[in-house]
Amino acid sequence: MSDSNTTNFTNPSTFILLGIPGLEGGHIWISIPFCAMYAIAILGNFTILFIVKNETSLHGPMYYFLCMMAVTDLVLSTSILPKTLSIFWFNSREIDFSACLTQLYFIHCFTAMESGIFVAMALDRYVAICHPLRHSTILTNPVVAKIGLAVVLRGAMFALPYPFLARRWPYCTTNIIAQSYCEHMAVVKLACTDIRISNYYGLFVVFSMIGLDVSSIAVSYTLILRAIFSLPTKDARLKTFGTCGSHLCVILAFYIPSLFSFLTHRFGHNVPLHFHVLMANVYLLVPPMLNPIIYGMRTKEIRDRLFQLFTHKGT
Repeated sequence: MSDSNTTNFTNPSTFILLGIPGLEGGHIWISIPFCAMYAIAILGNFTILFIVKNETSLHGPMYYFLCMMAVTDLVLSTSILPKTLSIFWFNSREIDFSACLTQLYFIHCFTAMESGIFVAMALDRYVAICHPLRHSTILTNPVVAKIGLAVVLRGAMFALPYPFLARRWPYCTTNIIAQSYCEHMAVVKLACTDIRISNYYGLFVVFSMIGLDVSSIAVSYTLILRAIFSLPTKDARLKTFGTCGSHLCVILAFYIPSLFSFLTHRFGHNVPLHFHVLMANVYLLVPPMLNPIIYGMRTKEIRDRLFQLFTHKGT
């Protein structure tokens, strides 16, 4: 293995993932919260899908977007955690070159989809709160299907150049990735050539797609907050504000760590590596765990169906 890390090669057969550099001795302990978050994400998102599928009264725009987010979260967390846990538990650090690029693509593709779904859900909340009487006529099933298709196609197309660019670069001197999964910049930084195209494309994606998404969400929730403060009773204002506040917390839990990880790869040379890697895992594990709790359990209709499900089983 040591020879493969030092000799020159054009296309490595495998990469070596280090896990969390500097914290190798604590990998077993770190795996406990990681595994717990993954288990909650799997249970919560499958529960959302099961309840919405079996309750025809929940077949509406908000719940369709919620199901899209559940599927996205399941793929996103599953794309990294099994390999990460195999590193922590079994010291299985090798990953095939093609498997690494596939993982890279899925991470960036479904991260983009998640961002798009946040925008769609913010739009749904805006219409529901600011134009409640027109909600069913604005967000019809065909419109929701078109929004969902646009979110999927946008994520798939924007992420496609990442593995193609990574594959075309020659790699030399090392195949060690100081990460627990194959992140785009962590991979292409190992290339022994000018990678400015990869770097510029990543910046373009962040400032065009993510920047547009964050701006759209900010505008939607600004209009929503204006509508909340115009509600006639204090109880109504507090209830609606509490729901929107929890949604904003989930959105911030996704965007802040992801932008931190992205910018640290390019500009954060003084950030401790173990902290960077931990944050890079946080934005792929925490939102899939929180989304079904915040969006699902705080939604009265889903909470009632879940309660009925457990009480029926108990009876």
